[in-house]
Amino acid sequence: MASVAQVLTRGRAMLFRIHPARIVVMAWGVTILIGTTLLALPVSAADGRTTSLVDALFTATSAVCVTGLVVVDTGSHWSGFGQWVILCLFQLGGFGIMVVASLLALLIAGKLRMRMTLVTQTETRGPVLGEVRRVVTRIVVITVVIEAATALWLILRFASRGMAAGDAVYYGFFHALSAFNNAGFVLRPDSMVSYADDPLLLMPVAIAMLLGGIGFPVIIEMLRHRARRRATGRVSWSLHLKLTLLTSAGLLGSGTLLLLVLEWENAATLGGMNVLDKTVNAFFHSAMARSGGFNSVDTGAMESASLLATSALMFIGGGSGGTSGGIKVTTFAVLGVAIIAEVRGEPSSGIFGRRLAPHVLRQALTVALLGVGLVILATIALLTMMEERLEVVLFEAVSAFGTVGLSAGATGELPPAGKLIIIALMFIGRVGPITLVSALALRERTRRYQLPEERPMIG
Repeated sequence: MASVAQVLTRGRAMLFRIHPARIVVMAWGVTILIGTTLLALPVSAADGRTTSLVDALFTATSAVCVTGLVVVDTGSHWSGFGQWVILCLFQLGGFGIMVVASLLALLIAGKLRMRMTLVTQTETRGPVLGEVRRVVTRIVVITVVIEAATALWLILRFASRGMAAGDAVYYGFFHALSAFNNAGFVLRPDSMVSYADDPLLLMPVAIAMLLGGIGFPVIIEMLRHRARRRATGRVSWSLHLKLTLLTSAGLLGSGTLLLLVLEWENAATLGGMNVLDKTVNAFFHSAMARSGGFNSVDTGAMESASLLATSALMFIGGGSGGTSGGIKVTTFAVLGVAIIAEVRGEPSSGIFGRRLAPHVLRQALTVALLGVGLVILATIALLTMMEERLEVVLFEAVSAFGTVGLSAGATGELPPAGKLIIIALMFIGRVGPITLVSALALRERTRRYQLPEERPMIG
């Protein structure tokens, strides 16, 4: 009979032979199942309420996939135990199941093997395989520092608004973790609408969300360059960092401007605010559309044009390797660069003095088109089940796929089959782009021959 050590050794060997993308999917799936089981327990619901298995699965998936869409009110339906389960789930989901798995592998085996290294890089997008251990450590430090600083500020702010000390600590801690992880879970039924007139509360939440969503590789590289600048006085940013920062800033600014223009006179949203509050809330909504999920104005009362603009921002999402969802800003930027190059008649696509590899363009196009197709199919299916306007149903579908968590009011009206569709969208939206790009990259190979060229008619 095999010893325990032999069984563990064989188990680890089998794990390392599994494709990294499959491990990511399995890890998220197992975590969701555990969360569903815990949330379905009577102790997780408040005041003797019952939670159906579908609602528990929906909430667990939304938490692990750091989405924030809910079918029951987080603050009133769930008990303290249930809320802590949700908090732990979105902390695990935002931090990255693969990072946790890598840390466990370090503790057990004392080193990272090549396969587990690839698994870790699937989630963190670490720049160099040999630096994964250092990257994971830095991610832990960055997460703790930003979450602690945000929580401290929110605790003081909630307390200054008259909230009891114990409630202020709990609210500050919960919303700080939810913001940085782009989870979108809140303890009030109106999200942040009650604080629409408080820039000192809205802005820290938005900043924490943007830092979490911009991507750990970007934060780590900026910290490295800061140290290098002090040492040498020179700095050279990577193309990934430039594309992420430039595209993110452009989308954030354009989203703010669009919402100001479209909602300026809408009495149900920005119409009754002064200029400062209008600007702050427009910025807050633009930031949250990138995957944050909080809302300080009634999203369901927005104009149809605003819902469509927000849907576009949600579909694009945030930075690679962060807590945000969507197809990622770098994917959007690469497609934009390719379009510009084609219009100009240039033989290859390039930006900032660098040429983009053809396989990068193919990966970006694959992720974007598959995302569009998935959202369209889900929207059609939901329209057959619900009596809602097209833009509202599309908004919910994009919010689920982009793991954003904003809702125009249709999520609470979903039938059981509709909830399952949204669950699938949240799961695929969270792990799909990660696993797809990783699978494509690992399967890349050089062809030793070229097929005859032929050009079909386009347009």
